[in-house]
Amino acid sequence: MGNGTSIGRVRGLGAAKAGTHHWWHQRLTAGSNLLLLLWFLFSIARLPAYDLASVTGWLGSAWAAVPMLLLVGSVFYHARLGLQVVIEDYQHDETRVVFLLLLNLVTALGAGLAIFSILRIAFTGTPA
Repeated sequence: MGNGTSIGRVRGLGAAKAGTHHWWHQRLTAGSNLLLLLWFLFSIARLPAYDLASVTGWLGSAWAAVPMLLLVGSVFYHARLGLQVVIEDYQHDETRVVFLLLLNLVTALGAGLAIFSILRIAFTGTPA
């Protein structure tokens, strides 16, 4: 049969002992991305105008800012998980660690900037 012990096969643990956890997070963020993107598209479509005042007024509401923060967090986490798999599958030398560190840095920086921008609009009403 192979692939580890019988208890390991029952628990669904692979060689890295974290494959199932990673796979579930990827699927959960994909589902949340779908729902939050549908919310975003319907919310944008319902705006009376697409000028700066309308969009910042809309994003100034907690009913818009909180789901937008969730969307940003979910999208960046999902992207990090997917790109991590690509790096782990296709990069096999010592630069693998460097690429994983760069991936974490870029996704954290991008998510941080987006979250800061949303919070600034939500709390002050002015874009950065």
